[in-house]
Amino acid sequence: MMHLPFTLFVALVPFSAFASQIPLEHSLPSSSSTTLVDALSADQDYTSVLRLLQRARLIPTLNRLDGSTFFAPTNDAIKRHSLAHPLWHSVLNDNSFILADNVQEQLRQQLFYHLLNYSLPVSSVDNDVQVHKTLLFPRNHSESPSREPPWMPSPGGTLGGEPQRLRLAAHGEEVRVGVDSFGKGGVKVVKGQQDAGNGVLLGIDDVLEPPLDLSTIASQHTSLSYFHKILSHDVIDRLNTTSNLTLFLPVNEAWDALDPYERLYLESEFAADDLMRILDMHSVVRDSVAWSDSFTPSLNLTTVDGMKLEIVVTPEKTTVSGASLVHPDIYASNGVLHLVSSLLIPDGVLKLTPEKYLLALKCTTFVSLLHSVDLTTLINDTDAKYTILAPRDDILTVFGEGELPGRGTAELKRLLQYHFIPGKWTPKKLEDGMLLQTALEEDGLAGGHQVLSIEVTSDEKKKAVEKTIRFGGAGVIGDFIEINNALIYFISRPLVPPSDPLQTALPFLELSSFLAAIFSTSKAETLRTAPHTTLLIPRNHAFKRLGLLVSAHLLSSSSKEDLENVLLHHTLDTVEYAKSILGGSQHTFASLEGSDIKIERLQNGSVVVGPSGGWAGMTAQLHPRDLLTRTGVIHELSDILIPRSVELSIGKLVKAAKGSTMATLVNKAGFEWVLNGTAPPEDSPWADGVGWTLLCPTDDAFKEYNLTRLYSDIDGLRSIVTQHLIPSPAQVDLEVDDDALNNNRPLVLDDATYTTIHSSSSAYGDLVFRRRKDDGEYVVGIKDARGTKGEADSARVLSWGRSTTGGGTGGVIQIDRLLIPYQPSWWIQYGAPSTVGGFGVLIMCGFFYGVRLIWQRDTTEATYEPMGGFGRDDDDS
Repeated sequence: MMHLPFTLFVALVPFSAFASQIPLEHSLPSSSSTTLVDALSADQDYTSVLRLLQRARLIPTLNRLDGSTFFAPTNDAIKRHSLAHPLWHSVLNDNSFILADNVQEQLRQQLFYHLLNYSLPVSSVDNDVQVHKTLLFPRNHSESPSREPPWMPSPGGTLGGEPQRLRLAAHGEEVRVGVDSFGKGGVKVVKGQQDAGNGVLLGIDDVLEPPLDLSTIASQHTSLSYFHKILSHDVIDRLNTTSNLTLFLPVNEAWDALDPYERLYLESEFAADDLMRILDMHSVVRDSVAWSDSFTPSLNLTTVDGMKLEIVVTPEKTTVSGASLVHPDIYASNGVLHLVSSLLIPDGVLKLTPEKYLLALKCTTFVSLLHSVDLTTLINDTDAKYTILAPRDDILTVFGEGELPGRGTAELKRLLQYHFIPGKWTPKKLEDGMLLQTALEEDGLAGGHQVLSIEVTSDEKKKAVEKTIRFGGAGVIGDFIEINNALIYFISRPLVPPSDPLQTALPFLELSSFLAAIFSTSKAETLRTAPHTTLLIPRNHAFKRLGLLVSAHLLSSSSKEDLENVLLHHTLDTVEYAKSILGGSQHTFASLEGSDIKIERLQNGSVVVGPSGGWAGMTAQLHPRDLLTRTGVIHELSDILIPRSVELSIGKLVKAAKGSTMATLVNKAGFEWVLNGTAPPEDSPWADGVGWTLLCPTDDAFKEYNLTRLYSDIDGLRSIVTQHLIPSPAQVDLEVDDDALNNNRPLVLDDATYTTIHSSSSAYGDLVFRRRKDDGEYVVGIKDARGTKGEADSARVLSWGRSTTGGGTGGVIQIDRLLIPYQPSWWIQYGAPSTVGGFGVLIMCGFFYGVRLIWQRDTTEATYEPMGGFGRDDDDS
């Protein structure tokens, strides 16, 4: 092979951009005996290309051309090319001379790319890149090839009727064909010009590859690697099939102007529509292809999306809507590709919605569920501000869709709305204990928005204080993401909106007694569904603090109305969260029972609640819990509240104490007004306004008594009843039971003595209460009673209950034994004093008798003297 000297190339390459061409319809066979085919046949370096021309049936075509230029690959060039291209290899090695029409057509098109429809004239040339038009008119694969030779190139095809272009450039002594717009690349001319009668023959060291479709061209360009990365199938199809396409594509660095999460979205499988729109903003389709030589100093092109691209050409550079044209005229089979320095997307035109980001951030299941219930406006409105609590796909996979409401259901819609909080709530704005309104509008809240609890804890031990945030008990995974008007937190589990009050309270065992009471009445459905309410639920020990007899009365089957009124009194006809209770100015709230309750905040910070009824001083401590429900909220109480619609008479408490026999005795004794809680008869010696406490033996305590005889003895019966009736003043200072805010006892039971009605007629009418040290139980006995070993004079206290009638003092104390009025025996009454007196007299008589004997002894005893008396001798001695 010989190299083409630069002087020869100077003689060949025109100075103008395009040399004059001979129209195909006027091409005539040369009269010279030498043709391009003759020149190829005479040179052993062209046997392979000649064979290809024969197989493609282009020999007649070459003979008809006049004044053409053929860049002929040498045998070595074709051999190397065929090793990597099966088409050329199969054609060269197929001796049948029978090729399919499509194979022939493809081969012909590739060979046409080596032909110019004019001979390169002799003219001066510099080192500028020269552009020439080949005889290749690219066509869609769907177009059928012509079946009759000679096959001549026919204008038309995918370049707006224009043929494909080819560049030449000189580099010193070297001439290259098929270079890019900067004169780089291409194949080298290695055999000098051979003039034939109908054209010029130039040998090249490689095969000229016709430009492929725009999709393939873009994928091969290193400056477009990011664009190739995000290509969707629809974009690829558009680039492959659209004719006359002028494409302005931003280089890799241009995409850095996008937010990282925008790029992450574009890289996802869900960005197909937006990628297509971006492509349309950078695409121009018209009757002709807009190569750079068609750019006038000021040109406007309309994109497929309808935008205007302003082309500005200056000696220094060319710009496209402000972006620099960094690489023009990258040829393709169906258009041309221009590389620009930045995206051609006007501000605000391409708005990426929260949905698109959620899809890119692996929340596809969450988005799919939103679509199933027609909540796409929550993730597609770019103007609305929302804080979105999104579980990622891996979280929902762990929980499984089976644990969620069915797709398209109203319950699923409620659940998903609960994941959206209006406004942008950054961690700095969140505080522990906050309740934020969500997008969920509840019928149970009278159309109001359901709220979501916020928990915030900080680790102050670390240098940089870190916040741990929980939404409705669900933890936050990773950092939040702020995207335009949306804020996204990724949570550890789906959020379940509050259920009805009863279902909400059910897991809390401390509230089970009150719940059981609710379910035992007909008001369960009312409390479950009553809209816009606050339920105050007492803890289990509140029933004991109320007094066992009161609790037994309320829970008995015959007292449903009283119990229902109590339950409704614990339900406020408004929604009051902890913040409004602790900081609000309102102190009186209506209940569903019909009467009001009062809430008061004490100086120590505690909050107490007072009912409309009950006994004097009845209160309960409020423990704000903010247990959210479908209809409002639940708080806890320390004690049960009794409304004024519930009258706790002694008769009701006696029934609860299983004291029907004692009630009969009270009625027969004429004290029925005590049981009823009404005023005593006008001629009664007992003043009105006095409360009464009845000691009520259980029915079992009467088993050993003959009731017939007992009922027939009216006086004895009255004595028994009056022995068990203790008058209680209207105002009494009662001791507090443990830590209860109000005393549930009718009387103080610790070491106390009380006068009964029987005390007015008997010295043994008073009763004494004691608390035993061994077991802490209370006992009651008749004061000063003795002689019976306590078998009938004392009893054990079983329980008690306080009444609300009679001024709110008094009540019933249940005991295990009947206290029979004490009547001392004759011996106790007279024998013992007489015996004691007799013994006293005898002792006194004995004493004085002993004294007399001693006295008599002293006065009668003899005095002894010396016989003969006292003598002088004695006296002298």
